[in-house]
Amino acid sequence: MEFRGLPQAPSAPVSFHVASLLESFSVIPSAAAPAILDCILASSSLSSSALFSSLLEAFPAVVQPRQSNYILSYMTSLCHLIGKTDSQYDSMSRFIWRVFLPLLKASPDESELLSQMDVLFCDVVSKFQPWELMGVTLVPFCLRSLRLSLGIYESEDLATYQWKIDNIDQDYDSIPLGALPLQSGCRVLKSLLLSAMRCKEMLVLGQSSSEEEDILVCFINNLTWDLSRLVLGVHMQNSEHHSYAVRILLPVIIRCLNELSPVTVWVQGSLCRLSRVSFSKELWHCCSTLFGLGHLERLDAFSILSIYFSIIFDNDKFDNQSTENTKLFDAIERKEFWEEIRKGLVDNDSSMRKQALYILKIMLKHYSLLEIHDDGCFSGDSRMRLEDDKNNLDDIAMSVGETKRERWADREARSLGVGEVYHTMDQLLNSYGRWKVFILLYEMLEEYGTHLVEAAWSHQVSLLFQSSLPDSSSLSCESYISQMENPEARFTWLAILWERGFSHENPQVRCLILASFLCMDWGNLGNCIHLIPKAFVLGSLTRALNDVSHHNDFGVKGVYTSKTIERASKFYCEFSRNLTFSESAAFISSLALVATSNSFGRAGLMALASCIASAACCCDTHPANKECSATEQVKSTEERCLPFDAAELLDALGIVIERSKQHFNPNYRRRVCEDVLNAASSLTNVMDIEFDLLLHFIAKVPREFTDNGSLRVIVQKWLLKCNNSRMYVLENLIDFPMSFIVQMQLSESSTSFDDEDVESWGREAQRWARVLFLVLTEAKHLEAIFMCLEKYSSSLGNQNSCSEWVPIKLFILFLALIEELQIGFSSVVHLSVDKYRTEYSIINQLGRETLPEISIYYKAAGAFHRLLEHLVPFTKLASSVFWSIPAAEDLQLPPSIKGRLGGPSQRRLASVITSRVLQAIFSLRTVASISSWCNELESGDFSDTFSFLWTFSWKAVQSSIYHTEVGAEISLATYEALAYVLKVFPNNFTKLNLDFVLSYNETQWPDREAIHLLDPLVLNFLDNMKKLLANGLLTRSRRAVLMNWKWICLASLLSIPSNVMAYSHISSAVSLLSHSTLRSVFLDILDSLENAGENSLLPLLKSVRLVLGLLCSSATLSSIHPCEVTDEMMQLAQSSWILHVNCNKRRVAPIAALLSSVMHQSLFSHLAMHDTKDNKPGPLKWFVGKLLDDGKRSPRTIRLGALHLTGLWLLYPATIKYYIKELKLLTLYGSVAFDEDFEAELSENHEAEIEVSMLAQSPDQEFTEVFINTEMYARASVAALFYKLANFTLEDGEREKNDAISSGKIFLLEMLDSVVNEQDLAKELYKKYSGVHRRKVRAWQMICILSHFVEDDIVRKVTSDLHICLYRNNLPAVRQYLETFAIQIYLKFPSLAEEQLIPIFHNYNMRPQALSSYVFIAANVIRHESDLVAQRIHLNELFPPIIPLLTSHHHSLRGFTQLLVYHVLCKLWPIMINNGSEVASLAEKCFGDLRLYLAKNTDCVKLRASMEGLLNAFDPKLSATPSGVFDVQKEGSEFECVPISLMEKVMDFLNGVREDLRFSMAKDAMIIKNEHFDATNMCKDIAELPDGSSKEPQAMLKDSNLDFQRKITLQKEVRPSIDDDSIAMASDVEFPRLLSDLEKEDHLFGSVLQVRNQALERIRQQKQQFILVASLIDRIPNLAGLARTCEIFKAAGLVIADASILQDKQFQLISVTAEKWVPIIEVPISNIKGFLEKKRKEGFSILGLEQTANSTRLDQYSFPTKTVLVLGREKEGIPVDIIHVLDGCVEIPQLGIIRSLNVHVSGAIALWEYTRQQRHKL
Repeated sequence: MEFRGLPQAPSAPVSFHVASLLESFSVIPSAAAPAILDCILASSSLSSSALFSSLLEAFPAVVQPRQSNYILSYMTSLCHLIGKTDSQYDSMSRFIWRVFLPLLKASPDESELLSQMDVLFCDVVSKFQPWELMGVTLVPFCLRSLRLSLGIYESEDLATYQWKIDNIDQDYDSIPLGALPLQSGCRVLKSLLLSAMRCKEMLVLGQSSSEEEDILVCFINNLTWDLSRLVLGVHMQNSEHHSYAVRILLPVIIRCLNELSPVTVWVQGSLCRLSRVSFSKELWHCCSTLFGLGHLERLDAFSILSIYFSIIFDNDKFDNQSTENTKLFDAIERKEFWEEIRKGLVDNDSSMRKQALYILKIMLKHYSLLEIHDDGCFSGDSRMRLEDDKNNLDDIAMSVGETKRERWADREARSLGVGEVYHTMDQLLNSYGRWKVFILLYEMLEEYGTHLVEAAWSHQVSLLFQSSLPDSSSLSCESYISQMENPEARFTWLAILWERGFSHENPQVRCLILASFLCMDWGNLGNCIHLIPKAFVLGSLTRALNDVSHHNDFGVKGVYTSKTIERASKFYCEFSRNLTFSESAAFISSLALVATSNSFGRAGLMALASCIASAACCCDTHPANKECSATEQVKSTEERCLPFDAAELLDALGIVIERSKQHFNPNYRRRVCEDVLNAASSLTNVMDIEFDLLLHFIAKVPREFTDNGSLRVIVQKWLLKCNNSRMYVLENLIDFPMSFIVQMQLSESSTSFDDEDVESWGREAQRWARVLFLVLTEAKHLEAIFMCLEKYSSSLGNQNSCSEWVPIKLFILFLALIEELQIGFSSVVHLSVDKYRTEYSIINQLGRETLPEISIYYKAAGAFHRLLEHLVPFTKLASSVFWSIPAAEDLQLPPSIKGRLGGPSQRRLASVITSRVLQAIFSLRTVASISSWCNELESGDFSDTFSFLWTFSWKAVQSSIYHTEVGAEISLATYEALAYVLKVFPNNFTKLNLDFVLSYNETQWPDREAIHLLDPLVLNFLDNMKKLLANGLLTRSRRAVLMNWKWICLASLLSIPSNVMAYSHISSAVSLLSHSTLRSVFLDILDSLENAGENSLLPLLKSVRLVLGLLCSSATLSSIHPCEVTDEMMQLAQSSWILHVNCNKRRVAPIAALLSSVMHQSLFSHLAMHDTKDNKPGPLKWFVGKLLDDGKRSPRTIRLGALHLTGLWLLYPATIKYYIKELKLLTLYGSVAFDEDFEAELSENHEAEIEVSMLAQSPDQEFTEVFINTEMYARASVAALFYKLANFTLEDGEREKNDAISSGKIFLLEMLDSVVNEQDLAKELYKKYSGVHRRKVRAWQMICILSHFVEDDIVRKVTSDLHICLYRNNLPAVRQYLETFAIQIYLKFPSLAEEQLIPIFHNYNMRPQALSSYVFIAANVIRHESDLVAQRIHLNELFPPIIPLLTSHHHSLRGFTQLLVYHVLCKLWPIMINNGSEVASLAEKCFGDLRLYLAKNTDCVKLRASMEGLLNAFDPKLSATPSGVFDVQKEGSEFECVPISLMEKVMDFLNGVREDLRFSMAKDAMIIKNEHFDATNMCKDIAELPDGSSKEPQAMLKDSNLDFQRKITLQKEVRPSIDDDSIAMASDVEFPRLLSDLEKEDHLFGSVLQVRNQALERIRQQKQQFILVASLIDRIPNLAGLARTCEIFKAAGLVIADASILQDKQFQLISVTAEKWVPIIEVPISNIKGFLEKKRKEGFSILGLEQTANSTRLDQYSFPTKTVLVLGREKEGIPVDIIHVLDGCVEIPQLGIIRSLNVHVSGAIALWEYTRQQRHKL
């Protein structure tokens, strides 16, 4: 190794001897250097000092660059000469500064060289002992260098300051401080201290002076002190290398303290002492500080403790110390120490867990030795048996373990080091035994395979758990021993095991451990459950419930629970049962708060809510709540009144409700909310809760659950639990309006408010109104509230300036009440309709007198009508702010407003103006809402209110446009108010109000003739809006707000004509809006579509739908040129699509609005919208293409599109021909199966519900509604459409019927062409449940529906394609639809049945699978033909060709035919025998006997019983209907609604019979092989040979033991002996005769066989005797890779579970034909053990590649020549029951963190190692 960078020295003359010596250093070993030096000194005149000086001076120049050997020889020479110089002290000093330190600096990375240099230097120091010199030279330099490297400043507590520094060589200045590398400095100091310690040990009394000993001791003390200060200070610094310094220096410090304790030094004139105990305390203080810092610091603390304990407990002298030494580290007595160990054991960092476990294990080792020396260290009567008792362990294990698995687990445990741990019925483990079991279980979870955890967990935990039952001992938890003596502490350690198990990487292990924990009978274990740490229950256990692997059955068929949730609920109930009320409340509050720190999934959150409810329920059934004596009642009341924070509890429960809103399924959320409300009802009394807090909590519950349903009842029972609580709630509700209005929320100096204040007040009022109508049952309570409101309403005009916020609060209360009244009235009306079976109109008329549920709403309407008398005048005054603000043109924005961009709730107005504007908006909004609500209930005359609102509308659209930003903002606010006003008009345009509008228009324009009523209003609105946008005074965000209000206003205006026509006030919309006005609106919409914002999307699309509807109804489109209409519609479609794409979220309401707007029903009938003259897609066809393309990514888009499109196609069948490809896409469409958000939006969002109702109606709404939230909705809708079209009659119109039939034929032929010619749909080899399988099923399901469209003109083409598909290979799930389709055709066209089916039956080369289908088709055509004549023809022509198939060699075809023939015979037997003749014909006799045989034969009866009436239930007509094809109720219909086919049933039955037969044969073979003949009985039955002689008993016995399963094996050099299977069936007497006959065969035949056998033998010998068993593997790439590996290394065979996998394309692609050259053996998983036993008897060694406790490393294992190697599953490994069969296990040694390799890679490595060993043997 070369070295550079050494300090340069001036050149000096070197003598010949020195030069020669230097040259020799590169070739001689360093050990030879001293001898060479002695020879030079003896043969020359050079002195030792001169030679030393010459070498010293020549060192820097000569040594660059040199090898390591040169350096060592040079150093050896110098060290040797030091002892021969005159001044050893001076020579040593020069050597240190000139050579040693420069070398240390120049070689920081050469650890080997540094070690050798340290040894040389320390030998010299030990020899001459210049300790004072070391103290003033090397030691100070190294210490200062280390401190600078580590970033530690000099400290006055160092002994270094007391060391003398006289006589330091001048070269000291040439070596800069800190130049010494960290590694070199640590090594030097460590070596010096160890050398000093060795010198001290060698000092013998009398051999050295006391002065020398004092110097040495002083040096050791000072260096030990300084190093201890360095180690203790290094962890307080931020250094990357401190761990290295501690690892090197800490062991030597502890050793010195063990031998010299205490160490005394003088520091700054003071005598300081350092003992082992004091250093331990300081070290623990340092570690405790590090534990409180970050992750890396905690890891450093564990490293320190690991080093410390490993040194202390491994010290040889430690075992002989006194008992005081057992407490040498006081941290063991601290609770903090054990707490940190426990935290380390469950840390996410594996290295930290290993460190913590290491500390436990070395302490366990130490205390095991103490137990041997001192029996008093452990408490308890049970002691552990030592070496002399180990021989009895097997007997004990056999007596304890009842099952094979338990015995195996016990053996595994002992092999892991817990062989001594056992228990009997009256004997429990002691502390040491518990620790060993704990460490076993912990290591099992950390290191060992899944199978070991599965087998040994319950067995070993039972040992620890049974010993953890509460006992009478009450020791502290402050020592290692007592950690397992105290019951509470033992459960703390058990919790660590459970927690590690809950976080295991294998889900099976996690499930096993959680199930074992939850399944314990905690109720019968006394108080054990309360020994479980509460932190564990609230932390690890609760988080474990969030693991989806524990909830496989969650959500199945809409049931939102699982076994784990049920068990967990039971546990939490038991855990909280004996807690006090306040403790339970605090516990449940903490439990609910877990949802804030963890992200819970659906199942996890449901588990959390169920556990909360269960725990609260047990608290509610606490003995304090039950019947008891008066004294106990007082005590119980006091206990329940223990202080607990109800606000914190409700906040925590509210968080759970908020988290549930992330999951959209309403049933799921209702369950969560129900559990939370039950918990709140059990734990709280509403009288103890602040009313505002109560309102906040109830507001968190989704209102759809409290408006109706069970949750409403739960809330009512909670709020009205008793009279006191009822009075408390009602009083607060009645007093709320007054307190809300008079509450001073603003300071007296400021009466202004803004949108945020109004929004906050609105939420508060909504919470109050919601709870009010939850508990309101009597009208008198509502009257009290209205009295208060009327009081404030009557004095609205008299409010002083300091109370300007009072009116708006009053309006907010009105709006909240109106909203709740509307919601409540709607729900009550629906309930009343169901209850009284009364129509809505009758209820509306008679509700006051007959229906008490509705009367309260009419009374409220009357009260509001009276309030309008006070509200309308104030609103007139307040609304004047929009056009009467003084000097609006001169107003400027305040500086605080100019910097804001604005937004929906940030008005760019001064605060005073903002307040006035908001007051005006809310006053108008309130008047409009009251008017609309009261008009809905027809309560009173509202003509005055209507005239005021209409007048305001005209003023708003005619208001001046200001030229300042303030004026523009006021105009924007005007249109905001106008939007609320215009919403009233569509439903309030009565005949009287219509007359008012007409007179108003005549007054405004007296010179005009009759005009359209709404034209002026609409045109003025559009013109004024354009001017406001054109002046550019509004910011961009505020313009977006204005556009939103524009479209809301326009949608309301456009809604007026349709509503007025609905009430028959006018006959046509033309009298309200002219054609030109509608065109202006439409063009304005087109110009705005692309640039519209997302917030404006819904009202804009509503406007599109309304204006198109009005245009079409007014026949405007007919007056416009078709090309112009097409161009405008294309622009509309494209702009609408751009608007849709720009939306970030796919919400239901905007998607439905888009569909109903662009694909308007009135436009869809125009053929030009679908196809242009130049054969280009029309606007709607282009839009549908984009829609379906987007639907591939958005399931709800295509579902809503399918709903609307199928409804439109049903209305206009002539348009279907343009959408054949789109229909095909809908048919084959598949996406996310479950979209909970979709269902939630439909149930919660009122706008979504309205927009969906605007779509075209489904062809069969009752049928398709079942699938609305599934991936099948699209094709179910298409199926319903064509089934409806197929049933069109002349009543639907002759043209429509013809269009329907024509479109159905086109679609049918297209689908048939696809299944015949398209690559995917025509594929014959595909996997079950694959994408191809799914598409095939979908295609043929639709073809079955389309069978109704087959007519004479296409039947030949249809059947031709059908027979092509029937001949191809298809899975039974697909084939059953082909059969159904064929049956439909032949029932419809009977003559084709004989014409096409008979030639097929006579084709004896037909595939068995195809023949099975044709048998099924023919049998069902015969059975289900309704015409008796045709049925007899079918019977005579089709039935005879089926009969021969009863003898088919193909078992499934034979069994299938037997089943079908029997059913035909049973149904048509009367027809067959009714020939009028008294004598039965031969055919009748044959068929009669056949029928009886099929009816009586046991196997046939079993076959029919297994069908479970499937054939009898088959109805061809129903099977071709949508309800028959998409029947989710059928068995096995989870996959694409495909039921289990008859063929699948038959095959399952036959396979089961075959497996039973195989099992029976294997069992008989084993009995024969294991049978032992009785020699006595054998002698009685001596057989006679053919020649009359008798066979000897010995020969007979020998023959009887022959292996009858052995195949023919011809030996090489002798005549072949043949053992055939038929011989095994012969009797013992016949066997010798048969053998004799065989020996007389022709010798030529034997020779031929011998030659052939030799050839086969040569091929077989080339194969390695290695069989790889991969039956447990199911992934195709792994199996294919293993096949390729086996072929490469010439394995004797590869065992797989299913040989059909060889035909898979993926397998063939990876294996590259390896399966053709390597023997493939098919062994199902159930037969693996039998196969292994057979191979063992053949002489094979059975091995497993698995990580177990007894596994042998692969590189240390010698493979037998005949080896069978079993590979485990990809994740779980080899099952336990198979491991029992193995002779041993091998494992691949691993160095990384990941614990396993891919199974293919593992098998390849093992096979190569076997091959390598076998090649080496050769």
